[in-house]
Amino acid sequence: MSRSPVLTFTDRGIYCPSGDFHIDPWRPVDRALITHGHSDHARWGHRRYLSTEAAAPVIRHRLGEIDLRTIAYGERRAIGGVTVSFHPAGHVPGSAQIRVEEAGEVWVVSGDYKVAEDGLSEPFEPVACHAFISECTFGLPVFRWTPQAQIAADLNHWWAANAAEGRTSVIGAYSLGKAQRIMAAVDPSIGPILTHGAVEATTVVMRNQGIALPPTTHVTPSFDAKAHPGALVIAPPSALGTPWANRFGPAAEAFASGWMALRGVRRRRGLARGFVMSDHADWDGLNQAIRATGAERVFVTHGYTSVFRRWLESQGYDAGIVETEYEGEEAAEPEPLVE
Repeated sequence: MSRSPVLTFTDRGIYCPSGDFHIDPWRPVDRALITHGHSDHARWGHRRYLSTEAAAPVIRHRLGEIDLRTIAYGERRAIGGVTVSFHPAGHVPGSAQIRVEEAGEVWVVSGDYKVAEDGLSEPFEPVACHAFISECTFGLPVFRWTPQAQIAADLNHWWAANAAEGRTSVIGAYSLGKAQRIMAAVDPSIGPILTHGAVEATTVVMRNQGIALPPTTHVTPSFDAKAHPGALVIAPPSALGTPWANRFGPAAEAFASGWMALRGVRRRRGLARGFVMSDHADWDGLNQAIRATGAERVFVTHGYTSVFRRWLESQGYDAGIVETEYEGEEAAEPEPLVE
């Protein structure tokens, strides 16, 4: 008789029957193992939480008083009839893939991930397994990312050119992960770095846990925005084009996202400049990560699922689609648009 699968897929989330826990559930459950702190993966309402030590501060910041326990990368822990461990996903600081082993069979839930190092997140670590549950937010060949060093050079050139013309540079970036990647990549000698409250709050949490980031200035309601010509302003994408962003006087707006690889998206947003920067794996990264697992079965959870599943099947994988409520790059901006 065949054994039940290590993980099953329910209307609450990915479930482990032998361990009686869910991974990144989207409806309240008793025990939730959380891959990272973005709002579509770490939700309020569960009775017990488990995350990496590095992800915990942001999760607590976003969810408040919760019963959250932590685990170190690579530490093995028995839960019910299975052994679990958390491994770097390279998505944002503290993000993890969750490995679940039962009677020698290994399944891995990737959460969100990228394989290219960004100088901020713990580098992605391939985990050998029999079944791999993968995102495919950017699961089309058109999505291939620019190297981090080139992104930094492009950001600095754009900012310096704007500053030389007396314009403020306003860039939209998600407040957990991408905003801090921009801070770490740019040259602070060009000018001051100003932040929206949502970005500043997350940045303070990350600084307090020892992540090195350059100085920033929080744009409060009483802040004289026009007194800092040539500054770089980092704000949630939803703040672009609002009265909050328009307070800086002559300004150039840009958006940092993997979707900037599509010119039609830039046109619809009315942006003169877009930076192709993502905390998710591109086409080559997805294929590289999946090959490195050695898995024969691959389930895709969010993104271009139908296209990517067909591609995986053409490569000899036993592939399937799992319907989830994860949202990929559009997801994680729960903060208010303006202050």
